Amino acid sequence: MGDSAVVKKVINMTMLAGRIMLESSAETYRVEDTIVRLCSTIKCVNYVDVFVIPTGIFLTIGYGDDAMTYIKRTKPKGINLNKIALVNDFSRNFLSSDMSIDDAIDCLDKIDNTSNYSKFTHSLFGGFAGGFSALLFGGVFSDFVWAFIISMIVIYMKSVLLDNVDVVGFVKDFIVSAVGTMLTVLVIRFNFALNLDLIIIGFIMPLVPGYIITNAARDSISGDFLAGLSRASEAVISALSIASGVGIVLNYYSYFL
Repeated sequence: MGDSAVVKKVINMTMLAGRIMLESSAETYRVEDTIVRLCSTIKCVNYVDVFVIPTGIFLTIGYGDDAMTYIKRTKPKGINLNKIALVNDFSRNFLSSDMSIDDAIDCLDKIDNTSNYSKFTHSLFGGFAGGFSALLFGGVFSDFVWAFIISMIVIYMKSVLLDNVDVVGFVKDFIVSAVGTMLTVLVIRFNFALNLDLIIIGFIMPLVPGYIITNAARDSISGDFLAGLSRASEAVISALSIASGVGIVLNYYSYFL
C-alpha cells in the first residue's frame, strides 16, 4: 500500500476519533493531543498540524514531499464523558500495541455507536441533583420532593427538545427554565410547598453550564484562547437564557396568585 493510501486511512481514523471527542464536549487541547499522538505512530508521516475549535477540526499530514489537508465540521451533541474516556483508552491501546489502522477504525466505530443513557435515567438523576440542591440551600422535605419532580420534567423536556427540535441551545434553556418556573409558581399557589426560591434554585442547578465553564477555563489555561472564549461565550449566553426564563415568569408571578 502506498504512502498516500496509508495517510488517507490515518486521516479517516484520526478525524473519527477527534469528531467523537469533540461532539462529546471534550476540551479542544485534548482532541488536538489525541490526534497528534495517533498520527505519530505512522512511519511515513513527516509532520502533523492540527487546529481544533469547538465546531471543527483542521488537519494537515505531511508525508514524503506531499501533504494532505482535511476539514471536518462538527456539531456538539451534549456531554458524554463515557465516549471521551473510551477514546482516551483506545488511544493508549493503539500507541502501545500493533493494532492495524483498519482495526482501529472498527474500534472507533463501535465507540461512536455506543448507546447513551436513556432519557429517563438522565431525568431521574437530574431530579436527584435538583432535589438535593434544594435541601442543600436550606429547603424542607416538600421542597426536595417538588424540586425533584420539576427537575425531572425540565431535564426530560430539554432532552426531547435536543433530539426533536432544531433550535439553538440558549432558546431551549430559556424555554425549559420558564416552564420550570411556571410549575414552581403553581406548586406554591396551591400550597404544596413553602419555598419558591429554593425549588427554583433546585431545578436550575442541573441546567447550569458548569462543565462548559470548566472546559473554557481549561482551554484558556492551555493557550487555546479562541476555544476558551467561544465556550465562555456559550456558557454566559446559556446562563443569561436560564435567568431570563426564570425572571420573565417571576415578573408576572402575581397573575398566578
